[in-house]
Amino acid sequence: MWVTHLVSLVLLAAAASAATSASADKVLSSHATILADSTANLAFSLYQNMAKEKNVENIIISPVVVASSLGLVALGGKASTASQVKTILNAAKVKDEQLHSGLAELLMEISDPKTRNVTWKISNRLYGPSSVTFVDEFVKSSKKHYNCEHSKINFRDKKSAVNSINEWATKSTDGKLPEVTKDVEKTDGAMIISAMFFKPHWDEQFHDKMVDNRGFMVSHSYTVSVQMMHRTGLFGFYDDTANKLSILSMPLAHKKSTVVFIMPHQVEPLDRLEKMLTKKQVDKWLGMLQETATAVSLPKVSMEISHDLQKHLHELGLTEAVDKSKADLSKISGKKDLYLSSVFHACALEWGTDGNEINISIFGTDKLRNPKLFYADHPFIFLVKDQKTNSILFIGRMVRPKGEKMRDEL
Repeated sequence: MWVTHLVSLVLLAAAASAATSASADKVLSSHATILADSTANLAFSLYQNMAKEKNVENIIISPVVVASSLGLVALGGKASTASQVKTILNAAKVKDEQLHSGLAELLMEISDPKTRNVTWKISNRLYGPSSVTFVDEFVKSSKKHYNCEHSKINFRDKKSAVNSINEWATKSTDGKLPEVTKDVEKTDGAMIISAMFFKPHWDEQFHDKMVDNRGFMVSHSYTVSVQMMHRTGLFGFYDDTANKLSILSMPLAHKKSTVVFIMPHQVEPLDRLEKMLTKKQVDKWLGMLQETATAVSLPKVSMEISHDLQKHLHELGLTEAVDKSKADLSKISGKKDLYLSSVFHACALEWGTDGNEINISIFGTDKLRNPKLFYADHPFIFLVKDQKTNSILFIGRMVRPKGEKMRDEL
């Protein structure tokens, strides 16, 4: 009898273990997969659009979070105000309910701190003018799918409105993001704000003692002092001599995603590289990567950037929601009294040394002999690519890290 009982216990334990393993390797639904692909296309079209803007230096956007902001517009919109979102996301075949559940599923998968070992805090809020009344169904659905909070605000009292927005962003990112905006230009529309803090945890950490002050050349005539972190290891590397640039791929903890750096050989404005930056070209570069001994030096800095994407999303096809005379966001307020005046996308990104312990078994072997050098001391493009879903979690560029100007040497 007790043998039978023991066998039953063993079988139950095995079944529980298999279930846990299955949930850890849960396959994305077909609609979430379509949306994951669409975020990769959105990444490049949106980045290209933003890169053309004058006086913009550093860029950080999370295409998956931008897609969620668009999902919020579709959830609150009717007719073509809503359908334009599907066009931008190349998701015409996805049903409305699947659009929202698919985006929620994708976001949950890629930001899960347990399976990813990642610090990624995402908060979303929809601000409406004080005259608006939110429809209960919209409040429930937006909370369920996009974890979106709602708030009425008196935009006419600009100073108070700006303070409220910045205080919320500071609180929701544990103080990492002190400012989303300095001004509220339009006082009669709705505003979507995403506030994020992202800190990559490397699959193998950098040496925390090997951090020193170096120069980062913003241009040939302007250098700032930054802390630089260093390590040597085996990484995906490709030297594109024809295009005079290097590609480096460094896995994050648990190897579910990887940071890809694209850097010109010499100090130069990034527009030459940006003209090449398409999904097809990046996939081609990634296909050329080979595991290579590489001595890596990266800036150990933080970037806090807020972009108002309203204009850029308009150029990508979101023309109705942002137009006061055409917008139909009546699922948000019950009547056609709202349009989208701003889409703020704010992120604090911290490059640090944290990660898993280094595999020291390869040190002292031939594997690390004559390493290639990847010394990121001048402007570069980066993206965080997810291995499981094939989505792009972040895309951006570092042109001017925080740091004091270095004096010119005589």
